This record gives sequence, C-alpha cells and structure tokens, in this order.
Amino acid sequence: MDAVRLIGATRHALAQSLAAEEIVAEAWQAQALAQAVGSHLAANGPLELRSEARGLSEAGGRACGALHRHGSDRARAAQLSAVQDPRSVLIVLGGLLGEVGIALVGVACAADEETLYWQCIEAIDAADESSDRVRGLLRQLAARERLQPDSAAESS
Repeated sequence: MDAVRLIGATRHALAQSLAAEEIVAEAWQAQALAQAVGSHLAANGPLELRSEARGLSEAGGRACGALHRHGSDRARAAQLSAVQDPRSVLIVLGGLLGEVGIALVGVACAADEETLYWQCIEAIDAADESSDRVRGLLRQLAARERLQPDSAAESS
C-alpha cells in the first residue's frame, strides 16, 4: 500500500482515538510508519537522501521500542509497498508526527499514573526527533531539486 494512504489511515485512527491507550497505540503506529518510510527511502531513494533516511528509520525504530507495551503487535507500516512521491509522503508524515505530539501532550497532562506520563514524555521527544529527520529530508530534497531540476522531476 502507498505510504500516503497508510499515513492517512493512521491520521484518521488517531483522530478517532479517545482513550489514552488508543492514542499511545496510534503514536506507535506513526513511529512504525516513520521507520518504514525511512527504511524505504534509505534502500530505494536518491543517494543524497539515504543517510538521513536511515536516521529517520532509526529514530522511528527507537520510538517504537519505547512506545510498545501491551498494544497491538501489528503495525500498519508492514503494508508499505511504495513511496510514490517522497516529498508528499514526507510532508504528510511530518503532519502526522506533529498531530501525534499534540495528542500525547493531552494524554500526558491527563495521566493519573506516573508510568504513562513518562511514556508520553519519551514519545513526545521521539516524535519531535522523527519530525526533525523529516524536515531534514525535505530540505535535502529541495536542495537536490535546485541543483538537478531535470533529474528530480524524473524521479518523482
């Protein structure tokens, strides 16, 4: 399945989540998508992006480990088969990660148990790190297109 559709499904599921556990589970799903998109771009993307894409994959993977407790073992990201337009995918992934951060702030503020609070704080930091990696990839794509406008148009 295309990355944009998977990100859209996660965005919708996050918007529908009401309970803290559901929101944390969707944060995990978002980070699994960040990991998968990063891995895909590291393996198949333009050479100039591969190092930063590996960084996104690693950041998403660390966050998945921190977030995964007794939630779902099935990541939507496992369905990722294509990143048709890296720029579009990174833009919507960045938006999703921002929404995840906002949702986790709400959960942390309402948390009654300290464990959940600290889990949310770590997840907020992880979403921020993944967002930074996404912005870095977008900057690199823009620089690449400025230097090679013809080849960037062909790879899209």
